[in-house]
Amino acid sequence: MEKEENFVKKVNSDNNEENIDADKSIKSEVDPQKKEVKEITPEEKIIELEDKLARTFAEMENQRRRFEKEKEDAFEYGGFNFAREALNLIDNLERSKQVLENDEKLKGTEALKKALEHLEIIKKDLISIFEKNNIKPIESLNKRLDPNFHQAMMEIIDETKEPGTIVQEIQKGFTIKDRLLRPSLVGVSKKNTKNEEKTQENKDNFKDK
Repeated sequence: MEKEENFVKKVNSDNNEENIDADKSIKSEVDPQKKEVKEITPEEKIIELEDKLARTFAEMENQRRRFEKEKEDAFEYGGFNFAREALNLIDNLERSKQVLENDEKLKGTEALKKALEHLEIIKKDLISIFEKNNIKPIESLNKRLDPNFHQAMMEIIDETKEPGTIVQEIQKGFTIKDRLLRPSLVGVSKKNTKNEEKTQENKDNFKDK
């Protein structure tokens, strides 16, 4: 009987040791090896916080400047689109004048003269109102073509002007403060190509002589 009890105890002891070894094996497989994490010193934490604060303040300052610029633009140029649309009034006045001037029945009449005078007064009043609001017409005639303010629509032969000189204004341009509201549509002068060729030919013949 004692032998049997001793045998059972030995078997249980062996089983317990096997279970302990199995648990250790499982833990070593399941639990990954922990990496050592370097602790941040108080000095390093302070430096990190100072850097974050500096970045935050810089971003806030950039946003403030953008807001100020947008507010300034809104105040200075808030009526930009309205002003550009209002220029249609001047265009319509000019078209009305041309229609009246080209009407054969009205030519030379007192009615035409008075009508044109009234239209001119209205045009001057409009331009005066625009100028009070920093909307000014662009001077074009007899000026050199400037792409910043003029848009060439055609070339016109004119031997008396330097090429690129504005000799016709199709539609008046305007500026609002330091910005272009709309460019002037113009016709610019050019030399007669045939005359230039003939002049060059005469020069060549003179040199040959």
